[in-house]
Amino acid sequence: MEAETAPELKNRGLLLTGLIIAMLFGALDGTIVGTAMPRIVGEFGGLGLMAWLTTAYMLTSTVVVPIAGKLADLIGRRVIYVTGLVIFIGASALCGMSQNMTELILFRGLQGLGGGIMMPMAMIIIGDLFTGKQRAKWQGVFGAIFGLSSVIGPQVGGWIVDAWNWRWVFYINLPVGILAVILIAFALPKHKATGKVKFDIPGIVTMIVGVVSLLLALTFGGKDFAWSSWQIIGMIALAVVSLVSFVIIESKAQEPILPVRLFKNRTFSTINGIGFLMSVGMFGAIMFVPLFMQGIVGISASASGTVMTPLMLTMIAASVVSGQFIHKIGIKRQMLVGMVIMAAGFYLLSTMGIDTTKLIASSYMLVLGLGMGLVMPILTLALQESFPKSELGVVTSSSQFFRQIGGTFGMTILGAIMNHKSTVLLEQNLLPVVKQLPAEASELANQMTGMVHTNPQSLYSSLLSPEALAKMPKEFVEHMLPILKNALVTSLHQVFIVGLVFVLLGAVLTLFVGNIKVSDRKSKPKDEKELSPNPA
Repeated sequence: MEAETAPELKNRGLLLTGLIIAMLFGALDGTIVGTAMPRIVGEFGGLGLMAWLTTAYMLTSTVVVPIAGKLADLIGRRVIYVTGLVIFIGASALCGMSQNMTELILFRGLQGLGGGIMMPMAMIIIGDLFTGKQRAKWQGVFGAIFGLSSVIGPQVGGWIVDAWNWRWVFYINLPVGILAVILIAFALPKHKATGKVKFDIPGIVTMIVGVVSLLLALTFGGKDFAWSSWQIIGMIALAVVSLVSFVIIESKAQEPILPVRLFKNRTFSTINGIGFLMSVGMFGAIMFVPLFMQGIVGISASASGTVMTPLMLTMIAASVVSGQFIHKIGIKRQMLVGMVIMAAGFYLLSTMGIDTTKLIASSYMLVLGLGMGLVMPILTLALQESFPKSELGVVTSSSQFFRQIGGTFGMTILGAIMNHKSTVLLEQNLLPVVKQLPAEASELANQMTGMVHTNPQSLYSSLLSPEALAKMPKEFVEHMLPILKNALVTSLHQVFIVGLVFVLLGAVLTLFVGNIKVSDRKSKPKDEKELSPNPA
């Protein structure tokens, strides 16, 4: 099967425009929908199902990433990319026309399939179009676009919901997506394959079952179901059986979705390990800093989101300039520098206390964003520089796949640490105060006791809001508030320290990355023998 040839220069501008448009509106959808959720629940009800609007998208978009990358290598970039765009556009229309929460959740899952196909394709095509040095710049630009969507997404979502209604959060994808389809379909050449294309159906099925089971267990474990419950144990057991079967199948398949032999390559294993560890730690900041700002500094939920803006802005700036630094210090050194800066950011977060101001917290976000921006774009670049073009799709998509899995692990692990530490502290210090409530407040006391044992994060969110505090007796608030704040600060310190440990492990792993040189040539041709430049 022949590798795709790079598009002619005359169509490159159109193709890049289409890629940028597709990347922007695809990434925006991940943040813009959150703004509309209160309106959706207000119209449909089903508050208990609201989490599935995010979970359904996350499940399908994660599991399809490696499949899309492999299919792009087998049958071509254009057909896979355009298929993903069409699925995303069609699902967006269906989401906008949904009549109840169940329909919306199903269509969000379908939308996730399209989004999971779209997201790695831009980086794969950049790998086709440019030499290594050029890729460093363009992948930084596309990384910046992804970061920009995180900054402007909530604001754009708010404008759309206020000006029209929540359905336009989905409908807005249609004209933009159609324009991207036209540009990409016109500018990206058709792949010419020779011979019969063989699909690894058993590999696809076992991977989907294994990954979905694992993600569901991580998502619901410790929240909706106890970790020792038969539901969670059953899902983990199914995940283990399916993933072991997947490895066995992949070792024998002619065209495996994720070739097992790739893990014998030092570059592949270390780079994806770094991406995984970075994502595990990174979510400590993204998840918990807004909670700190609301609970300790005392700002509103909407204002706490602005604290994350410096992180995104420095990440964008660092992503753009990272391509220039690579030529001077190299991939390995830049990766190490970025991970060390990230670790410094986590250490600074772990020093925040009750007296921390919004300005100080924002300055710590600047440091963390700088480290992230230096590392994230070059993870994909390092893989693309180390493998032939015939495997560009599978190695590029693997980078995003392991980072998404790492993010889910991060939310689960750090959330569990947060809840465990909070439960211990609140049982010791808060529950004795709650027991002193008068008999007429017994319902409130029971609710608080239950939340201490099951979901301390919700307890913080509800009791640290000005509205909730205003409804409680002044004397009780005076005794309770210091206990809550001290428990929150101590718990978050532990979360940030654990996040720091994961990032430091990633930094250590960079020492095992081989000497990857950024080339002046396009991707390695298919017949090149150097499939494993850094064997284990």
